[in-house]
Amino acid sequence: MGNFDQKVNKFIEIFVEQNGYAKVIQGLQNTLLIAVTGLIIGIIVGTLIATVRVLPKYKTLPKVLNGICSFYVALFRGTPMVVQLLVFYYVLLPIIGLKITGVQVAMLVFGLNSGAYISEIMRSGIQSVDSGQMEAGRAVGLSFGTSMMKIVIPQAVKNILPTLGNEFISLIKETSVVSFVGAADLYVAFNYIGTNSYEFMVPYLVMALIYIALVLIISLLIKLMERSLKKSDRRN
Repeated sequence: MGNFDQKVNKFIEIFVEQNGYAKVIQGLQNTLLIAVTGLIIGIIVGTLIATVRVLPKYKTLPKVLNGICSFYVALFRGTPMVVQLLVFYYVLLPIIGLKITGVQVAMLVFGLNSGAYISEIMRSGIQSVDSGQMEAGRAVGLSFGTSMMKIVIPQAVKNILPTLGNEFISLIKETSVVSFVGAADLYVAFNYIGTNSYEFMVPYLVMALIYIALVLIISLLIKLMERSLKKSDRRN
């Protein structure tokens, strides 16, 4: 126990006296920013792809768009997140001459990656909605797009809310790889503390506890949203 106490004291010293807490706060902010922005981009991209993939394939344009979306999904689901980050940051950005920060690259890549997964989640959610809902919308004069956005997708989101919560949790955990493109997340912050204290056990334990706390909070929020939606359905 004495040895462990020394490790804890060393961690506290670096955390408090050498402004380790500032790096942890910055890392936590970046972790949440990357995950939240990635989820928002993912929902937008995923919804668009899912809508395209459920379109009737009678004409050439829907078939072409479906092929493009299928390739997109296969590309992002078939390559690791780290590889996508490295390719975007060290290959694509220099080619097009665009200079953005590692955090911004991470937000973009996480969003595009999440969009591939959410598209499949959203597609299953759309297919779970009774086809009569779309027919009812078309019967009252709404276009396919309007019926989809105002009738079908809101119901689909209710059905897939727990799965979207799981996707957000996955994004939170996967932010630990953004250090490959120079983004300062929680891992970078606690690695800094470990490097300066020459002791990594306590910093990594604290980091693990923070990730667990984030996951528990997100899970609780998802459950509260589910209960709220169920109550609103009962009232209707």
